[in-house]
Amino acid sequence: MNWPVAQLTLRLLLNQKRTVLLAVLALVPVLLAAVFRWGSFEEHPADWASNRLMAQIIVAALLPLAALIFGTAALGSEIDDGTAVYLLAKPIPRWRVVVSKLVVAWLVTVAFVLMATVVAGVLALAGEGHALVVVGFAVAVIAGALAYCTVFLALSVATSRAFLAGLVYVFIWEGLVTGLFEGTRVLSIREYTLGLAGWIASLSPKTFEPELAGGQSLVLLAIVCLVAGWVGVRLLQRFETGESS
Repeated sequence: MNWPVAQLTLRLLLNQKRTVLLAVLALVPVLLAAVFRWGSFEEHPADWASNRLMAQIIVAALLPLAALIFGTAALGSEIDDGTAVYLLAKPIPRWRVVVSKLVVAWLVTVAFVLMATVVAGVLALAGEGHALVVVGFAVAVIAGALAYCTVFLALSVATSRAFLAGLVYVFIWEGLVTGLFEGTRVLSIREYTLGLAGWIASLSPKTFEPELAGGQSLVLLAIVCLVAGWVGVRLLQRFETGESS
């Protein structure tokens, strides 16, 4: 970690527009949980919370969108506006730059998504005795956020259209292709996150049954983080060489 780089990144990410946008998005699952809690719905709270609230709203939408916004902006914003050359001119190893920016993007993403996960989950399941559902998805969201942020940060070094490419991955690949072709789910961070959540939550298959096993999901999340992190460092090293030549 490089603390000056981390502090600079934090100020960059927490500008007014991003903060307000993510705060509004984080309130959506909380409001939905409140509507479910005080409405008249026949669906069992554990079923609804795990399959609808957590899986479809938080893991499938809020988590990747927050990670995409912060992950691509952490380094991509400086590359796009040309100020990255000043950062790269400093005697800081490229891997420290990547790690510092990744950690900040990850923690900021977790701050918004984890809050929504815990508050919405507790609200939807209060008095139902399913605390492990909230714990499972909370841990999975933290791990999934790291994987998403690592991929999107590396993508922001690779292309100036990282945000668009990330949207295609999240909503076309994960949202459409993996739903049509079962074999492609092994290439989905969403499925890894759901698999880890289901493993920790220990719900019955009738209530919540992810496509991937928990151990497999954990290994795949780790592989994604390591590979995407390595790619991000390598791309940034080449970017520096290209600027200086």
